[in-house]
Amino acid sequence: MELPVYLDNASTTPLDPRVADAMVRCLRSRDGFGNPSTDTHELGRKAQAQVEAARDQVAALINATGGEIIWTSGATESDNLALIGAASYRRVRGRHLVTSATEHKAVLSTCRHLEQQGFRVTYLEPDRNGLIAPKAVKAAIASDTILVSIMHANNEIGVVQDVAGIGAVCREADVLFHVDAAQSAGRLPLDVQRQCIDLLSVTAHKLYGPKGIGALFLNRQRLRRIEPLMHGGAQERGLRPGTLPTHQIVGMGEAFELAARAMDQDTARIASLRDRLWDGIRTVPGVTLNGHPQRRLCSILCVSVGGVEGESLIFGLRDLAVTSGAACNSATDEPSYVLRSLGRSDQLAHSSIRFSLGRFTTSEEVDFAAASFRQAVDHLHGMLPDRHAIATG
Repeated sequence: MELPVYLDNASTTPLDPRVADAMVRCLRSRDGFGNPSTDTHELGRKAQAQVEAARDQVAALINATGGEIIWTSGATESDNLALIGAASYRRVRGRHLVTSATEHKAVLSTCRHLEQQGFRVTYLEPDRNGLIAPKAVKAAIASDTILVSIMHANNEIGVVQDVAGIGAVCREADVLFHVDAAQSAGRLPLDVQRQCIDLLSVTAHKLYGPKGIGALFLNRQRLRRIEPLMHGGAQERGLRPGTLPTHQIVGMGEAFELAARAMDQDTARIASLRDRLWDGIRTVPGVTLNGHPQRRLCSILCVSVGGVEGESLIFGLRDLAVTSGAACNSATDEPSYVLRSLGRSDQLAHSSIRFSLGRFTTSEEVDFAAASFRQAVDHLHGMLPDRHAIATG
């Protein structure tokens, strides 16, 4: 077992060797280096064929068509393009958006930007388990609402939202529905038709693919056009200019096809390891599970520890590659806004640890993580002058 044990798959996943092989074949092949936007010669057309094949692979995972997939640099860009692009294009219909207070910052920061452009945004608060009820979305929709954005699975606590129920509410009100599926793609069933999703953001590096490539699903029956964020070329239907990175796209396609084939098996095995980890640490004094106990992603286990200082806990877990909250917030000293939305105290929010497991996680690593966690918490609790603080947090 190699140290540190990697349990930060929600931040990024290791590249699957089969994906790496597909990318190397593309890089080394004469059929892969041409510009896929060039159709005047055979090499451009061959590269384009690989791009289109990958587009179909990504679409198949979410029950879409290849023509509804727009390549981006990742889920953050996809979120920006979906929200700013759709809101700007539909601003004549209204200027109101609905989202949740626990969204990824790629959505929250984009909504703040839209507010500065004259849009109005309603931020729904979740219940204590992190859930947003479809009826809460329905109540928030007004006559000038043009878009709702709710993530499928939370990147910090793993809570899974009822996107089908929310989608039905949005479709009934004729409001666009955007879903950030960066964490859920390949781990939960996604069907953009059945779940009434109009825009959906995905990325490769959360699913054992390469960094720097993602996609936005755009429901062509409901939304044929959005405003682009960048200008300078006609690639991707004029919505995302720039020369396409063929080898990264091929890698994303391979990763999504592998996920489609292995999703049931991977999900069951990873969920079993997550439960094994929880069983190994749940009796530690002061430990609190964050998020709904059942409606959560197979791969994420987020806990807080009463009476423990977060930075000290992370230091005590130096043989584990884990994070305190989401990776996008790890450079700040602020307590997790997701956990604060659940009603956690500043102390519990600061002392949170997110374990996120993946395809290559082993039972040996999980047992080592549980033992390391117990030892680190016991050591820190032993330094407390007031043992009552363990329970109160």
